[in-house]
Amino acid sequence: MRYYIGLDNGGTTTKAALFDMEGREICVHSVSTEAITPLPGFVERDMQRMWEANCEVIREVLSTSGTDARDIAAIAVCGHGKGLYLWGKDDKPVRNGIISTDNRAVDIVAQWQRDSTEDEAFKISCQHIMACQPVALLKWLKMNEPGVIENICWVFECKDYVRFRLTGEARAELTDYSGANLINLYERNYDIKLLELFGIPEIMPALPPLCEACEICGHVTDEAARLTGLNPGTPVAGGMFDIDACALAAGVLDEDDICMIAGTWSINEYLRREPVVDGKVLMNSLFCMSEYYLIEESSPTSAANNEWFAKTLLPEVADEAKKRGGSVYGVMNEWIAGIPADSPTPVFLPFLIGSNVNPAAMGAFIGLNATHTRGHMARAVYEGIAFSHRQHLEKLLSTRESMPRCVRLAGGAAKSSVWAQMFADVMKLPVETVAANETGALGCAMSAAVACGDYASLYDAAKAMCRVTKRFEPDEAALKAYDGKYDRYQRAIKALDAFW
Repeated sequence: MRYYIGLDNGGTTTKAALFDMEGREICVHSVSTEAITPLPGFVERDMQRMWEANCEVIREVLSTSGTDARDIAAIAVCGHGKGLYLWGKDDKPVRNGIISTDNRAVDIVAQWQRDSTEDEAFKISCQHIMACQPVALLKWLKMNEPGVIENICWVFECKDYVRFRLTGEARAELTDYSGANLINLYERNYDIKLLELFGIPEIMPALPPLCEACEICGHVTDEAARLTGLNPGTPVAGGMFDIDACALAAGVLDEDDICMIAGTWSINEYLRREPVVDGKVLMNSLFCMSEYYLIEESSPTSAANNEWFAKTLLPEVADEAKKRGGSVYGVMNEWIAGIPADSPTPVFLPFLIGSNVNPAAMGAFIGLNATHTRGHMARAVYEGIAFSHRQHLEKLLSTRESMPRCVRLAGGAAKSSVWAQMFADVMKLPVETVAANETGALGCAMSAAVACGDYASLYDAAKAMCRVTKRFEPDEAALKAYDGKYDRYQRAIKALDAFW
């Protein structure tokens, strides 16, 4: 048998999943991500502990599944985009890694927006600047931790750091780095003009050589084999930005569908043969299928809000559900299914981590009264997250000449039939979900399968390894109710603008 391991380094968990050639998920193991928050708006990660977590999940997948390491044809890694992971000239991490929910550089980005730096950069990178992108974080470090800049050997994105530890070879995979404001999107290469605009030209020698998602970028070293249980010499593919991996695993292979990922971030994206250059969308990047650009609208306003609600307000519900062999999310789904869509629930603003409106906006329940239960609040959280996705969807639709065929849904919402139906009603589009629970890891497995020659292309791999399992059609009565609630959601945001 031939198997592939996909590693997925997200904002909240580190996962390894084992797949066969048909895309069947044989085994998954995950560990929680340990976030370090030294100051408000700062979100970091111990890079050595991060590497150890990847070793742990690989070992557990091999051990639990009973798979012979010799049967692993290839491995690939995906991870959250943006953020910053620096390897030093002293052959160890320069400092803690910085996660994509970090907001320390927000004032730098605001200055770049005021002085037209962003406008000039957009002409090259086709991207607006985000505070969590490497360029903003590197500028912040230059201003606040100058000794760090002097010690940088390699500037890594999340998954490229993990691959470096597996292989000992520094490479920069295009889908990730093209979303980092480091790449000339037309020339598909680094551009010193961007670094000069951002005031960090000295970083250029520290940018690793570029590679493709399905390129063999090295082989598992003896040291990495000892730590992971993999065979020395196992091929390691380039892998990809996790939003590319999820879109690929969800079967988004052309311009007909929209992909929505309800994870830590609200990711909303579609494929296009040309970038959108009128500034209507947040991001253009290079997709893992080279004929397409990935058109993206995103913000940290999605299912992480739901995780906070469950952990913070429902701890005893979670304990009781676990004793019965269930989960707190199953209980929430039951609550929400029992409350009709047109029930007067509170408005929830899903801005606990960040916002896609006023950058100072924070999370809130608005309109609570004594008749509301925790079930009504749970429904409000589901609705608020869906409404934030819809706000992004409307921006994407403004750049298309035709309506999408459907939404392919991944992330936490895809695991809940109640929530997936809500997405269909709120978006007014059919929603489809796929068999894989770990879509990011499956996308990695596809790149590994192509890299080692088992499939001729990512298109062929996706056709063989992706299976749609459920389809949710919009309900006419429910979508009318949600239209009214979405209007209330928008009016609440506008009313609070001056307050923030």
